Amino acid sequence: MPRFAANLTMLYNEHGFLDRFAAAARDGFKAVEYLFPYDFPASEIRARLDAHDLTQALFNAPPGDWAAGERGIASLPGREDEFRRGIERALEYTRVLGNRKLHVMAGVLGADQSRERHRALYIEHLAYAARLAQADDITIVIEPINTRDMPGYLLNRQDDAQAICAEIGAPNLKVQFDCYHCQIMEGDLTKKLERDMAGIGHIQVAGVPERHEPDSGEVNYPYLFDIIDKLGYDGWVGCEYWPRAGTSEGLAWLKSYLQGNA
Repeated sequence: MPRFAANLTMLYNEHGFLDRFAAAARDGFKAVEYLFPYDFPASEIRARLDAHDLTQALFNAPPGDWAAGERGIASLPGREDEFRRGIERALEYTRVLGNRKLHVMAGVLGADQSRERHRALYIEHLAYAARLAQADDITIVIEPINTRDMPGYLLNRQDDAQAICAEIGAPNLKVQFDCYHCQIMEGDLTKKLERDMAGIGHIQVAGVPERHEPDSGEVNYPYLFDIIDKLGYDGWVGCEYWPRAGTSEGLAWLKSYLQGNA
């Protein structure tokens, strides 16, 4: 049975960030993820994890200027020093929070920018991040993101992400399989999971097309959860969606799974 992690960036927004840990635990979650921890001391977040017996599943390396629209700097020329400092800072947090997965975002390109140049730098930076993370037994994950939600993002397809990982050849570099993004860009989710499971380091879910709870829309998630089980995936499945109303009120779809994780 899949093990589910609450994404505290999207879920429980009716609470302040540090109060979302308690809310997730009350609803039966055993793990959490979120985009970024850097607004808070790692020790303060660790205390919330410990107080509520939660596992930290995943967070992202620093993305550049998020408020200005940046979505990662791993592929951006001229940001090399900032990228390396960001990976070092992220690994400092992993040492305190205990997660074994770290997502590195690629970045958004302008229409006139060379994808080849950016892809080459992206590969160079991912190799660097994987080398640095290996000393801490951390797996770096990269995520294809759909072009509807994030126009210009460098990485959009599962096969491209798998090819990048194969080119770099680092044992601790894998792909983050977000079912929502993959369904929008490619579809055929079952066959993608079957083809790529050996190279998948983390899975996330949301309803398609509205990115609400995965109990409605065009994806049959109960079927996919069975497939994920049959394929032997033993990592966390991140619930990265925007609740239709209150978070707790929308968790009926998850109750049987959370009880099985108890």
